Amino acid sequence: MDDDTSIKLFNLLYQQMAVMNHSIRRSAGYLARQEMERILAPLRADPGRLEPFGFTVYSQNDEDGILAEIFRRIGVSAGTFCEIGVQNGLECNSLFLLHQGWRGVWIEADDRQVPLIEEKFSSLLAGGRLHVANAYAMPDSVNRLVADGLGRIGADAEALDFLSIDVDGMDIHLLEALESRPKVICIEYNAKFPPGVDRRPLFDPQYRWRGTDYMGASLSALNGAATGMGYVLVGTNITGANAFFVRRDLAEGRFVRDAAPERLYNPPRYYLMLDHFLDQVGHGADFGPYSES
Repeated sequence: MDDDTSIKLFNLLYQQMAVMNHSIRRSAGYLARQEMERILAPLRADPGRLEPFGFTVYSQNDEDGILAEIFRRIGVSAGTFCEIGVQNGLECNSLFLLHQGWRGVWIEADDRQVPLIEEKFSSLLAGGRLHVANAYAMPDSVNRLVADGLGRIGADAEALDFLSIDVDGMDIHLLEALESRPKVICIEYNAKFPPGVDRRPLFDPQYRWRGTDYMGASLSALNGAATGMGYVLVGTNITGANAFFVRRDLAEGRFVRDAAPERLYNPPRYYLMLDHFLDQVGHGADFGPYSES
């Protein structure tokens, strides 16, 4: 077999394998959608539940839709946010809010990501609707970082509408150090711990997530901390990734009557994360110049 024939055969096999891989991933995505519908079906009967409202525009899972419903219920149409832990900004909980006229702050510790943010979101940064801070948020610095960032866009930390915390480990310690009281908080929980198990990682300023399941506090631990700060648990998403809390004065009568973790807990269903199936449920996330209609 000559070299030209070998190259042609290799290219043919490569193309066939690519087609097979795409077909397998499409099938996996379809099965994931079916599983989501199976989980959501019994929840639709309760108008207080948030899971049926979930969808993704830029969020990793269904946070965009859940947040949209929360803000609809409490009457916030456009406000201010602070998100701690955004990577390159293209798969976070506040980018869709920017499309809806919000303004806010991103705090990202990875200095490799910040130049990507500054390039991709230059128009928002230059227009004063977004500020990015390259810093590790710690309990003794989080309030300063939030206040300073919001001040740079002409906003006040005391009037913050939404805070998202996703730092893969020390999240609960940032939450408990918070001095301001945002209307809504979204925070990652470790779903391997079922309701009733109160577990939190010991605070370690040097901790960085190593890809294991040592990655954050249980839902019960987070609920205990948030309840003491004046918040009510209003839901979690079906992948078992994030919990949503609303300030008690705003939550009354707008969400489920029984806000116990035992009722609102979702187990770890990381196999349903939509970013695993991006090539069959949509195109990869990007951000470019959009016109305002």
